[in-house]
Amino acid sequence: EKVDWRRVALDEAQHIKNPPTKQTAAIRSLKAGHRIALTGTPVENRLTELWSIMEFCTPGYLGPMAEFRRRFAVPIERHRDKDRAERLRNLVRPFILRRLKTDAKVISDLPPLVETRQHVPLTGEQASLYDKVVDEMLAKVDRAEGLRRRGLVLSALVKLKQICNHPAHYLREAASPEVVTEEAVAEAAEAASDTPIELPTDGRPLSARSGKSIRLMQMLEEVVAAGDRALIFTQYRQMGHLLVAMIRRELDVESLFLHGGTPQNKRDQLVARFQDPEGTAPIFVLSLKAGGVGLNLTAANHVFHYDRWWNPAVENQATDRAFRIGQSRTVNVHKFVCEGTLEERIDQMIEQKTELATQIISAGDQWLTEMSTSQLRDILTLRRSSLIEAEAS
Repeated sequence: EKVDWRRVALDEAQHIKNPPTKQTAAIRSLKAGHRIALTGTPVENRLTELWSIMEFCTPGYLGPMAEFRRRFAVPIERHRDKDRAERLRNLVRPFILRRLKTDAKVISDLPPLVETRQHVPLTGEQASLYDKVVDEMLAKVDRAEGLRRRGLVLSALVKLKQICNHPAHYLREAASPEVVTEEAVAEAAEAASDTPIELPTDGRPLSARSGKSIRLMQMLEEVVAAGDRALIFTQYRQMGHLLVAMIRRELDVESLFLHGGTPQNKRDQLVARFQDPEGTAPIFVLSLKAGGVGLNLTAANHVFHYDRWWNPAVENQATDRAFRIGQSRTVNVHKFVCEGTLEERIDQMIEQKTELATQIISAGDQWLTEMSTSQLRDILTLRRSSLIEAEAS
């Protein structure tokens, strides 16, 4: 603060996205003639994040935050006001230089990125658990208001995501915290239990209880047979342990696992092992929060998003661990969606809003908590046609 800086440049400027934090206040207190912010995700969840970065670069340009929320954030995020979105774009466009690595003028030799969705059915066990959670939530939500209601909806979303992942994932959680921000949900997921996974002793593969797991094991078998390497992203640490156990037992190959509790020196060792051309661990499981940024994992040419965090910017950052400078092979991205569940309907909604999201905002899941009970029923109720018949399999 005592120095009059000629220029201040912020790398990874999304770290000042929350205006009230001490870090953001300290950065803004620096005196500088020129200010530059560099980030791949200027908006992750809310337009106030863009305001916070612009407030650093050009203080006062977008007005006070409360006024910005009234004029732009609420109309665009809540009402999808295209006129306000266009007005905001015109205001910030002169101050933004956007370069995409898919532009040949930026990187001439970046290989193709091929993205596919893996639509998988639920097993009978998953469907039964799913119905139970939806019925319990809908019975309670009509009698709740405000934060209590939002908490019930988000708690149910977390449980339904766990059920879509694997019954063992859901059943090992005593109760999901009733939180009302997606950051809190992410932190709760990342801090989940590290209890070792008990493998079944009845001879059945651990993957057989989950439609996603069945398909993932089939695809990973092909990846390993072809001599390729893969990254698997999950939002939940506990699911990461389940995946590592499945891979070890059913594919007989070693996999690495990085999560929020991994020490820095251990992180470096895991990355080095995976990047080693002679390495013996072709599969790297990572929690989305811990492994989605700051890592160079170009040895992988397959990226699996096992469970989806409904934020395109965060998901794209995770994909970019493999799809980046230094990658020489086509990167295949596989996004898993359980048919007939909330995963499918939310995926469809996000697709409908992709154009607006990529221009100004990214879609979080906070808007789900504002839906009416009838809308929630339509979104969450399981479509019975999308099941794996246990008897047939």
